[in-house]
Amino acid sequence: MHDIKSIRDNPQAFDAALARRGLQPLSASLLAIDEKRRAAILASEQAQARRNAASKEIGDAKKAKDEARAAKLMAEVAELKTSMPELEAAAKAADEELAKELSAIPNLPLAEVPEGRDEHGNVQRHVFGNRRNYAFTPKPHDDLGGALGDMDFETAAKLSGARFVVLKRGLARLERALGQFMLNLHTDEHGYTEINPPLLVRNEIMFGTGQLPKFEDDQFWAIKGELLVDPDARLRTERLGLIPTAEVALTNLVRESILDEKQLPMRLTALTPCFRAEAGAAGRDTRGMIRQHQFTKVELVSISTPETSKDELERMLACAEEVLRRLGLHYRVMTLCTGDMGFSSQKTYDIEVWMPGQGEGGAFREISSCSVCGDFQARRMDARSRGPDGKPRFVHTLNGSGTALGRALIAVMETYQQEDGSIAVPDVLQPYMGGLKVIARA
Repeated sequence: MHDIKSIRDNPQAFDAALARRGLQPLSASLLAIDEKRRAAILASEQAQARRNAASKEIGDAKKAKDEARAAKLMAEVAELKTSMPELEAAAKAADEELAKELSAIPNLPLAEVPEGRDEHGNVQRHVFGNRRNYAFTPKPHDDLGGALGDMDFETAAKLSGARFVVLKRGLARLERALGQFMLNLHTDEHGYTEINPPLLVRNEIMFGTGQLPKFEDDQFWAIKGELLVDPDARLRTERLGLIPTAEVALTNLVRESILDEKQLPMRLTALTPCFRAEAGAAGRDTRGMIRQHQFTKVELVSISTPETSKDELERMLACAEEVLRRLGLHYRVMTLCTGDMGFSSQKTYDIEVWMPGQGEGGAFREISSCSVCGDFQARRMDARSRGPDGKPRFVHTLNGSGTALGRALIAVMETYQQEDGSIAVPDVLQPYMGGLKVIARA
């Protein structure tokens, strides 16, 4: 959420930042609503002040036995009493109108974010490792999993429809091992506090991190009672949303609070199922486990001071990278351009892992995004800390995948596949696999 005072103080800078996002200028329309809102609030406050003053004057007039003046003042108070609800309603409506407009505007990119319209404008930051050479043609993960008998899309479709999977035996355990390895790394070595959050959250929690109102159709909803037909009433319907990422629950742990800055940075991690309707991804990545409605992910969230958030982003990126380094996976880090960043982000790094079975010659695929959001989410959540001067100020929030288990599983399967179709288990995962070194067909 943007600060209207900041827009009022420098509308040109606001519009210039929106232009970097590929958006049209909005300051003029926002400031027009703001002017109407401020005028409505002023009128309401003046009416209230006049009513209070007139009430006092009535008492003075009666003491002076000036009945005519008292009667005139009483009539004025009665008239104000009648008009004030309308004035208060106008002020509230203008305030809600401004909040609605501001809530739909994405965050503004930091100055160092590269310009670009889409993913083609992203800039490579660095690369780790090299592509492996195989004496055979690497297979995609779904062919490998099917041949092992441990990856079943057909049965999953009977249970739930497309974009679900049933993992069995060795692959089910391998995914579990990945999750435990990541959690232990982030908690034992990287200083994150493990959280087990709810998977169902309220509308205002989705709003806090930016899923609502813009991405209403990308969420799965558990409805309590009947869903109203009126689309404008959907947000008012009693319902809970299945989290698309643990970021939603973890970041909102500090909502409507004022933290002591001695608690910051606050670093949180969670291993949870995630649920995404993928409404905007029709026809994309339909094969295998690349894009699922349900998947498991280790999430990293940091709550920091404004002064330390940029450094915290670099630290978070290093924590996510360490997962892939220890797994011995080849990857690259991309700085996303202005046209490819997420709604709530000021700056984002994508980690793209090499998957040798993805098409002829293999391909890099995103496995983690690490973003700094500034105070954008904090304003939506009213999450603050007490600064050096003792005054409350909005915290900065960051989030990143540390990492997505499904895609990590794919990368491990395709990278460590052997000519006979078995999967060698990376050394760091063997303790979580009971010492198993190879996953082969039972």
